[in-house]
Amino acid sequence: MLLYNSASREREQFVPREAGKVSMYTCGPTVYHFAHIGNLRTYTMEDVLEKYLRYTGLSVKRVMNITDVGHLSSDGDTGEDKMLKGARREHKTVLEIAKYYTDAFFVDCDKLNIKRPDVIEPATNCIDEFIEMIETLLKKGYAYEAGGNIYFDTSKLGKYYVFNDFKEEDLEVGVRESVEEDTNKRNKADFVLWFTKSKFEDQELKWNSPWGVGYPGWHIECSCIAAKHLGEYVDLHCGGIDNAFPHHTNEIAQSEATYGHEWCKYWFHVHHLNTNSGKMSKSKGEFLTVSLLEEKGYDPLVYRFFCMQSHYRRNLVFSWENLDNAKTAYNKLVSRVASLTAAQDETVDAAAFEEGKKKFTDALDNDLNTSLAVTALYDVFKLQTNAKTKLALIEDFERVLDLGLISAAEKINVEKKKAEADATPGVSEELLAYINEKIEERREAKKNKDFAKADAIRDELLSKGITLLDTREGTKFSIS
Repeated sequence: MLLYNSASREREQFVPREAGKVSMYTCGPTVYHFAHIGNLRTYTMEDVLEKYLRYTGLSVKRVMNITDVGHLSSDGDTGEDKMLKGARREHKTVLEIAKYYTDAFFVDCDKLNIKRPDVIEPATNCIDEFIEMIETLLKKGYAYEAGGNIYFDTSKLGKYYVFNDFKEEDLEVGVRESVEEDTNKRNKADFVLWFTKSKFEDQELKWNSPWGVGYPGWHIECSCIAAKHLGEYVDLHCGGIDNAFPHHTNEIAQSEATYGHEWCKYWFHVHHLNTNSGKMSKSKGEFLTVSLLEEKGYDPLVYRFFCMQSHYRRNLVFSWENLDNAKTAYNKLVSRVASLTAAQDETVDAAAFEEGKKKFTDALDNDLNTSLAVTALYDVFKLQTNAKTKLALIEDFERVLDLGLISAAEKINVEKKKAEADATPGVSEELLAYINEKIEERREAKKNKDFAKADAIRDELLSKGITLLDTREGTKFSIS
């Protein structure tokens, strides 16, 4: 599989350190508010990646953090703690806020068919691990104490900006919104590993440490949680493109300074979901959630489908018109799948199956090109093969796409049968089932050119007062 690596800025063959096994880390939510659908685009594409890795036969262990402390309103260690901001907004404790929005996040994930990670770890569970790594960095000379806080010293690194070649003047105070002057820092790019009471004395969550009562910086948590569950090496680290700097840059700095070797080889970043006014962001006030989509009549899986129609490394523009187009296409797709689900007595055509599957895997092997994978899904209906083979291919693709096509198609067929029953008042469910079974038997007999059997079935039904009529829409019946 070729995968674009943000660290090398090239598409590379993905090869895990240990054959057949993938250690995968994904940055989780800061649980001070609902996730917006821009956040969930990232988690959706990470989900597709994980499911495709498993689809190809790899064993995946995926770890995700839950940020419930330490993430300030700016990613550059300035402003106030987002969790404290959320607690004040809703007149609750930080831990109450964390639990409520963690639960809400996973409800949204379930609605979008996003698989839960193998390990989910809140930052507040790992204070001892944070302190241990900070102590190591201090001993090795990569960290220093100033103004009561502990900082990472970026000047000790040979290369700090691993994802972008930033210039020193880019970090001048006032040039970037996320940077404001911290006179304790030796260098503008240094970042906080541990805050003490010298900053934000109203912080609700505090712990004892060798440097006084305080709480961890945001960046330290992912390095330590990854190490706790995956060890000193990570194959694949995922997140939104806005995490590349400074968050992921800082993770690499502190992890490689601690271990003395490359920490993570492959970096997978999903680009923004934009609206007409720019990148979707909670800081702008009102934002779109899965619940809002549902209130407006959209199945969350329509949004999953919408996300897959664009490549993860392209900004995706959201509008209600675009979502309406995705809804129409999704519903038509489900209807086409429903037309295949009755074909259960055919056998799968192995050659046609492999032909269809190759288009699908070629698309996803090409830097997880979900747009081409969706095209491969549509191409299934064009294959010169039977319905059973087409349905088998769709079921196979759904192991990765997970669009709920089969269950939605089955629901359509159930509703269709109910409508048939409603259209034939006085006909029992048992009799209706019997007639439909005979119609299907007759269809198979005619397909196999066993016309004697087909005529016998027609005559059997006629003897019971049931007349069959073959139409372009299929076989209908009437009862005399």
